[in-house]
Amino acid sequence: MARTDTDFAVVGGGVLGCMITREILARTPDASVVLLERDAVGSGASRRSAGLHFPRGSSERVRAMAAYSQDHYAALKAARPELPIHRLDMTVLADVSQEARLRETYLPEAKLRPVAEVAGGIARVPAGKAAWEGDGCQYADVHALTQLLARDLRPTAEFREGVAVTGLSAGPDAVELTLGTGDTLTAGHVVLAPGPWLAAPAWRDLVAPLGARVKKIVALHIEVPPDPGDWAVVFQDEDAFLLPYHQRGHWLFSYTCQEWDVDPDTLPAGISAADRREALDVLARYAPQLADRCVSGRVFCDAYGPGMQPLVRPLTDDGRVVFAGAANGSGYRLAPAIAAETAGLLPLPSQRKDAA
Repeated sequence: MARTDTDFAVVGGGVLGCMITREILARTPDASVVLLERDAVGSGASRRSAGLHFPRGSSERVRAMAAYSQDHYAALKAARPELPIHRLDMTVLADVSQEARLRETYLPEAKLRPVAEVAGGIARVPAGKAAWEGDGCQYADVHALTQLLARDLRPTAEFREGVAVTGLSAGPDAVELTLGTGDTLTAGHVVLAPGPWLAAPAWRDLVAPLGARVKKIVALHIEVPPDPGDWAVVFQDEDAFLLPYHQRGHWLFSYTCQEWDVDPDTLPAGISAADRREALDVLARYAPQLADRCVSGRVFCDAYGPGMQPLVRPLTDDGRVVFAGAANGSGYRLAPAIAAETAGLLPLPSQRKDAA
């Protein structure tokens, strides 16, 4: 058997990569784990994430993942009250004919109940729409949370920031990673959690058969301070939401941009006139009074799996290389569940040939 530098290498230092590292070490405390990040930890999609968790899912699997993650974050917050995870009530707006479907989509914990208007009055209920209040919503400062997770992991995992993986060669007994520093790292198993960097040369050919794509994500910052009791407003039919971003002192409006197959390394950082027009077309249906206050925002991208399903898959026949991600813009929301699925594909010490 080939000698390895580490039992597991996790490639990608976003919230998902940190959650996967944490899950591996929770299950196998004696394992050696190296986390590699091309930039600084939390610098990619995690830095730009709105961090909003809805208690819902478009399929039975995603609903189960959302429930798992919700319980995980609740336990994490209870154990660490200082973590930047904040409970938030929500109002859901949808077509009046969609109530049955809405109750299938949202978890029972949401306890949806019909109301006449949106709490706080930030948005109106247009003709043909109805409103429901619900529980189980929360949001986080994902970048700050990722930094805290990384800090907690550093005594037991090795971090290599600013180190790109430029080559990957899977052999019968180990996986060799070539690094941008000129070094190599040999691991028993490798987890790829690259966020939207699906086309990085080191793993492009391995990942391509998964059928994942990269989509642009746009959110406008509404320069109106939220009141302490303001709720999130979910526009179910448009897959959009208003988030009272209390820690930053403004509202955030996220809508579904349909610009696909973008490159995270060449995507323009700023909001374009077309982005703003598309966002305001949606916002005008519910809160036209906010249009003049939408003067800034954020643009990035994320990976999306076929059928809007997150992907957790072995990429080699022997399972030594595993892909985790393509969470459809819900990387934070589903990270604990994706991490658990990923760890389930990796060998525990009792399952490794050299465990004895």
